Amino acid sequence: MGLVNRSAPGIAAVVTALLLGVTACGNDAGASVRPAAAPAAVAEQPAPSALAGLVALPAGYIADPKNTTGPFTTETYLANYSAEPALDRALLLNAGFATGYRATRLSPDKKKRYVIQLFKAANPAKAKILQAGLWRQETRDHPFQVPGALSNAHAAYDAGTEKTEAIAEASFTAGNLVALLSVRQSAPLNTPITPDTALITTQVALQHTRLTSKSS
Repeated sequence: MGLVNRSAPGIAAVVTALLLGVTACGNDAGASVRPAAAPAAVAEQPAPSALAGLVALPAGYIADPKNTTGPFTTETYLANYSAEPALDRALLLNAGFATGYRATRLSPDKKKRYVIQLFKAANPAKAKILQAGLWRQETRDHPFQVPGALSNAHAAYDAGTEKTEAIAEASFTAGNLVALLSVRQSAPLNTPITPDTALITTQVALQHTRLTSKSS
């Protein structure tokens, strides 16, 4: 009997079947391939504000846990601190507002709240315009003597708290920065209370020195 000549396609089919069998044996039956879990996203931390180092705080005053201390943008200022959002948006836009910073502190007896806000405008001329616009939003017709600053001090009934509130405040510019300072305290109705103009006078001097001695 002569030799049988097996065709190449037949041999290839056998080899392919054997390879498929080996591959199947190497995998777990019914196992599914799962993609690798993506690493958890890390929340981006806001960059520290350069204005934080320019704030001068009253000696002896303590942290105020109920009020925010930190940087603010146009949107966060309008949402959290502005009494006239539409007007303030226009003022900040016109001033070329870049960034701001707010800090609050309480007196040791927690009866007074001190607030300092800094606004960085595009240039000194626009800082002056921004200062004037912010200051004119409320009636301030009881100035007291604070060199180089706008000032006001008054005591009035607060319908929201049903108490008498005494406020001393001031505003000044230093280069392209606007500073707004205030100290508030409240007392039961008909209780004598006096705005702390001495604290504001002291803080204006300290804050002005801080802003003019450090680069903004």
